[in-house]
Amino acid sequence: MLAFSGPALAQDEAEEEAPTLDTRTYPTVNFDQSEKPENVWVLDLSNGERVKIRLMEEWAPKHVERIKTLTQQGFYDGIIFHRVIDGFMAQGGDPTGTGQGGSELPNLNEEFNPMPHVRGTVSMARATEEDSANSQFFIVFYPRFSLDKRYTNFGRVIENMAAVDAINKGEPPSQPTRILQASLASDNRPVPVNAPPAQAEPEVTADLLSAPLESQ
Repeated sequence: MLAFSGPALAQDEAEEEAPTLDTRTYPTVNFDQSEKPENVWVLDLSNGERVKIRLMEEWAPKHVERIKTLTQQGFYDGIIFHRVIDGFMAQGGDPTGTGQGGSELPNLNEEFNPMPHVRGTVSMARATEEDSANSQFFIVFYPRFSLDKRYTNFGRVIENMAAVDAINKGEPPSQPTRILQASLASDNRPVPVNAPPAQAEPEVTADLLSAPLESQ
């Protein structure tokens, strides 16, 4: 029996080292919002604009699932775009606004794919480790093919890329653009009212009460 132990172990090791077969397909982006509205991500921004993004579950199923889960939890509501580089990309999804934060969910394993990072691409941000994506994402302003197969491309802007272009620039911006509400098109949520902050009434002090009247 001992004679068979060596070959059996070698076979097991070979099976463990065998690469995982990628069974994903890579269809083109569907711009028809009436089809699979549950995979259309809607971002209502503080600049008064609504952006729609097609989530491509065929490209990166776990990353799309994460985006949808956090969206349904209201995680992205109120979060800023904390890193916006002109001619490159707008990055958001960090509740701390520093670029160092994420959700309480575990990090995701990479789902790198051959889909190119073109204008309007929505991809997952990560740290140095490949399996460190969590909640942060970025939207590409212009093609950046050097990012291909290094960051998980999971969607594309299908409506109002001009609103993405208008996101305030900076690292961080002095007046960052905020996601007022993130939802899925299937939720049919109305555009939120972007009311300006209420102006505080000036404090009335005794000095003001005793001040002389101005001459007319």
